[in-house]
Amino acid sequence: MDGTTELLSISAFSRRVGLAPSALRFYDDCRVLRPAWVDGATGYRFYSPAQEARAALLRGLRDAGLPLAEVAVVLDGPEREGREVLERHLERMRNQAQTAKAAIAVALRSLSTADSMTEARIGGVELASAVRQVVPAAASDVEHSALGCVLIEIDDGEVRLVATDRYRLSMRVLRPAALDAGPCRLLVHAGDLIEFGQWAARFHQVTLQVGPDAARAHSTSESRVLATVDDEFPDYREMLSALAPSQYRVIVDRLALRDAVNSHGDTPRIALSFAGDEMTISLPDHSNAATLPAVCHEDLPQRIGFDPVVLVPALEASVGPDVLLEISAVDRPVLVRSADQGSFTTLVMPVALNTSS
Repeated sequence: MDGTTELLSISAFSRRVGLAPSALRFYDDCRVLRPAWVDGATGYRFYSPAQEARAALLRGLRDAGLPLAEVAVVLDGPEREGREVLERHLERMRNQAQTAKAAIAVALRSLSTADSMTEARIGGVELASAVRQVVPAAASDVEHSALGCVLIEIDDGEVRLVATDRYRLSMRVLRPAALDAGPCRLLVHAGDLIEFGQWAARFHQVTLQVGPDAARAHSTSESRVLATVDDEFPDYREMLSALAPSQYRVIVDRLALRDAVNSHGDTPRIALSFAGDEMTISLPDHSNAATLPAVCHEDLPQRIGFDPVVLVPALEASVGPDVLLEISAVDRPVLVRSADQGSFTTLVMPVALNTSS
């Protein structure tokens, strides 16, 4: 067996790369992982240590569910075609995961028994504050009724309130004083929730009860039915996970920024620009400028545009003296956070600055 002293038998190579000998024979037959040498007399296959990287990549692609024909393109085709194959497969997997997630969610809801009930006890003032913060992000006149609602989600030891009108998204996370039973979610019209928040603010604590057929809240002395909407709310988790990492941070006086934006009157867009320790608020043509002290990241974009109708409610819904803007790019959603309350998050979509309009 001259010349095979540095080669590995199929069993030894199998142990190194985590592929069964039967799989290696199959990949040899399919011509995606040929042995370095085959003994003509015995038919034994031998592999080179240099083939380990290819074998590891092959195993990873197969574990990810890539069809063998597409594996061959990634391994041996042009790099551009290989990238396209992987991107298409990734999109397929995302779609399959979303379909499976939706189907499982329906199945879990169908398993609820008539006497199942989820209960969460929350501070009344805290719940009212969360409603006040989140409701402005709900749409007021939309084609899809779900966007005019607030999602209340009870899961993972938290109560989350979420609203979005596609141009912004607001979420407040509450930690209940007590939580009983499994996860649940319900949609409530924003207008109904405003009234509910005003009611909850009167009590030290309220208990939110959600069952298969109804939702209600009660205090020590009163009870209130919560009307729900049967609709599909957008997947806010996917929206948040798709965000690009924030590259720049700005901290500025919240109410001063709100007032500076409002001072520009009825305009469809305003521009924020940054230099040193200052933020300038102006019209897109640089007129009517107002300057505020701010803590700015060194490499902030020169200018970013917002629709005041979208930005101002996000500032008003925040709490505390300062607001934190986390910016990834001038055309990507901006995180507007209360600088001292990380449980409340708003996404605001910037607008293009077109001085000719």
